[in-house]
Amino acid sequence: MTDGRAAPSRRGLLGLGLMAAAVTSCGTRTLDPAPHPSPDSGAASPQRAGLRTENPEKTEQALPGTPDWEITNPGPSGAIEGFSDRVSVLPGEQLGLHVSTPAAAYTISAYRIGWYGGARARLIWRREHVPGTKQAAPHVDGTTRTVLTGWQRTVAVDTSGWPEGAYLVRLDAEDGSGQRYVPLTVRSATTAGRTVVMSAPATWQAYNEWGGYSLYNGPTGGLATRSLKVTFDRPYGYDHGAGLFLVYEAPLVALAERLGLPLAYTTGIDVAREPGLLHGATAVLSLGHDEYWSPEQRANVVAARDAGTNLAILGANCCFRRVRFEPSDVGPDRTVVCYKDAWAKDPGHQAGAPATTDFRAGSGADPESSMLGVIYDGYPVDAPYVVGSPDHWAFEGTGVAAGASFPHLVGVEYDKVDTAFPTPRPIEVIAHSPVVCEGRHSYADTAYYTVPSGAGVFATGTMRWVETLDANGPGGTSADHGIDAKAGDLVRKVTENVLRTFAAGPAGRAHPAHDNLAAVYGGQ
Repeated sequence: MTDGRAAPSRRGLLGLGLMAAAVTSCGTRTLDPAPHPSPDSGAASPQRAGLRTENPEKTEQALPGTPDWEITNPGPSGAIEGFSDRVSVLPGEQLGLHVSTPAAAYTISAYRIGWYGGARARLIWRREHVPGTKQAAPHVDGTTRTVLTGWQRTVAVDTSGWPEGAYLVRLDAEDGSGQRYVPLTVRSATTAGRTVVMSAPATWQAYNEWGGYSLYNGPTGGLATRSLKVTFDRPYGYDHGAGLFLVYEAPLVALAERLGLPLAYTTGIDVAREPGLLHGATAVLSLGHDEYWSPEQRANVVAARDAGTNLAILGANCCFRRVRFEPSDVGPDRTVVCYKDAWAKDPGHQAGAPATTDFRAGSGADPESSMLGVIYDGYPVDAPYVVGSPDHWAFEGTGVAAGASFPHLVGVEYDKVDTAFPTPRPIEVIAHSPVVCEGRHSYADTAYYTVPSGAGVFATGTMRWVETLDANGPGGTSADHGIDAKAGDLVRKVTENVLRTFAAGPAGRAHPAHDNLAAVYGGQ
């Protein structure tokens, strides 16, 4: 979606294939079941919680899942909604929930998202009969058009005994009027020797339209009234937050856990805040829709790459927007600032902070391709994915031949290799898929490059990669967009190859990239 258009409609949660809201149109490319814990239980027992051992993922995934974790009755707006005062916590830390409901009481259930034999989630903690409170209506800051709630904390939650991982905290009004999710990461204190699952809450919040405003839209449906800053101190709209997580992240979490890889969990906000967090990590995973990054997050990921940590970009439009995190009344790093084309009016930038606009634009332009290898090229497309280098290690075991085509796998946003922007070399394009985007002919590229540290960087070039993991796959639903099981089989196997290879250490040592841009594009 080009800024200024209305955000695309989405068809709901639970892996039904949200249409990704893109950011630059093709014509405006710019350079510048486990036994349930007892009600009101606190820390789960060691067995139930899957407390960390030498191989904690196998311990946790050996437990049965909980089949009834999904929302079945969202109810009307206002039936129940809430937010957490922490985007992520370490196990054992406390978080506060700020919940509003007219119901007399509600239930809180914390589900860890994973594999669990395909069940996709396990109930870790539950508290019933929490007294309901209807909180005040939000107000909007007149300068930045930020939606502010001022809601009071209604319950404190102790996460002692909760395993690290990606969570959905479900709020159920006990009068049956509605349900909502609050996403949460129980993060890892160390990532050494592990593959890091890096969730993208800044992107979720950028698209969140709760209260009538997002970083894209306001009451007029466009730039003129959109927010310049958005805050985590508000609930997510039904299709945002958990909705984006379930489509663009949860299928990858399930696959990685099924493979039994040593995993660490974090968010882009934590990576920005802690320069040493990625020290010793074998790989960092950016998932399906990971658009909004701070300069600190990017610098810390690049430093990890240059120290030998592999990087996989399992989506498209990654690291496109440069943001700044600011505190709110609730805590630090609770506000996402992105003035976009109005960056020169940002008081923070006027005081010396980097411009909050596209990484490739504005003051201090730094195109994302220098980290990714590929660069965002446009929206919207729907095109077949075309294999170019079937002998590449990423395609091992797929049985594909050169020219093999997988309908609808490229979309709705896409990336390509473009040496008009900074491009690491050597770089291999292993899938080169023709697209037509608003009348302009281009390509979507899956690419792999290596750096002197030995790290490998793999980028899929299509936003539909992670959701395709669920295309008629075990434990998931069929992906949307007409993507079939054949594409699902390909994506699952390639992703498995990448994850296993990257988990073994710097991939470039065993698999150095062999530059093929001259053959693919000619003259580059």
